[in-house]
Amino acid sequence: MDTSIYTQKFAAVVAHFVEETKKIRTGRAHPDMLNGVVVDAYGTKMPLNQVASVSAPEPSQILVTPFDPQNIAAISAAIRENKSLGLNPSDDGRNVRVPIPTLTEERRRDIVRSLNEKVEEARIALRNVREDARKAAKVKKEAKEISEDDLKRIEKSIGDDIAEHNAKIDATAREKEAEIMKV
Repeated sequence: MDTSIYTQKFAAVVAHFVEETKKIRTGRAHPDMLNGVVVDAYGTKMPLNQVASVSAPEPSQILVTPFDPQNIAAISAAIRENKSLGLNPSDDGRNVRVPIPTLTEERRRDIVRSLNEKVEEARIALRNVREDARKAAKVKKEAKEISEDDLKRIEKSIGDDIAEHNAKIDATAREKEAEIMKV
């Protein structure tokens, strides 16, 4: 039985986790912080990166430069209305400046808690993939397509894969937690 599809699924779970951790605020300005912002422009809802360029010229500020200056009020409103960000942008007629407030100790702990929830979600996803792989292997054994030894070898291979990917998740989480708690 080929286990490479499950290895790819494990890698996809880890990649998704890494992308999710990029969205977590660390007190430093980063353009990815505004990835979830949707702007009401040209009569439709559009992702911010399709109506403006986003940069972080300083560690405590994000600069949003709209492609069309008529959208500046809509961009500013969309950032302000996104309560999960908790940001208060200001515009000067050409650009939207988003100051990133310094994080309090309590807020840092809350962010670490949300990071730990994402770690647990990733681990659950890995376990679900492992369970799918085990079920597939047992079905093949019941159908006498593989032997008992093959089943044990496949289970060990999948166990090694999940341990490796769990270690990657843990390493990413430790790095992000250190980044969050650094003042």
